[in-house]
Amino acid sequence: MNPSNVNPFLENSFLGSKFFNPEYLFTHLSEFLGYVLTEKTLNVFYILFSIFAIFFFTIIIYTTIRMFEIRAKEHKHLHYEIVKFAQNQALKKEKSQETVFKNERWKKVLDYLFSTNENDWKLAILEADLMLFDLLTQLGFKGENLGDKLKGADRDNFHSLSFAWEVHNIRNKIAHEGLSFKVSLHEAKRVIAIYEQIFLEFGYI
Repeated sequence: MNPSNVNPFLENSFLGSKFFNPEYLFTHLSEFLGYVLTEKTLNVFYILFSIFAIFFFTIIIYTTIRMFEIRAKEHKHLHYEIVKFAQNQALKKEKSQETVFKNERWKKVLDYLFSTNENDWKLAILEADLMLFDLLTQLGFKGENLGDKLKGADRDNFHSLSFAWEVHNIRNKIAHEGLSFKVSLHEAKRVIAIYEQIFLEFGYI
């Protein structure tokens, strides 16, 4: 820059400093880079960058391997939990069957009860009444039919006698009225629950 063209007020000020002169800055920056970026320094930078590249590449490989190891452990643990859960469910089911289905005929009653067909609900009651007849026969109650056996019982030897009469009367309505007798699922469940109470009293199911 021609000194004669410099504003005398800016020549000795901060704004007139040589550091705001692009030509000056470019020249000195070129000299600095030429001094720093020698063949020797470039080799040093190359070595440093190579070391950093190897370091970060090693970290990436290690991280990837660890991710696969963690996923393998998670998969193994998940498989173990699934197997354990399946075993527990099978054990619960087995215990449940041993308790609820001690008598296979009772399982048949429940199958009828949990049907979506109203006629099956009636069959559940009829089958449960047949089971009650066989139970009283085993217990030594006399009579040709269930009604006769109930007449020969008393509350001392049959605590649920009144309930037995109730459900047996419902059974008789189903047998005599057939399709014209309507029974809801709620009522069928209530009746079967009474049979269940009687059978549990004598350890029949």
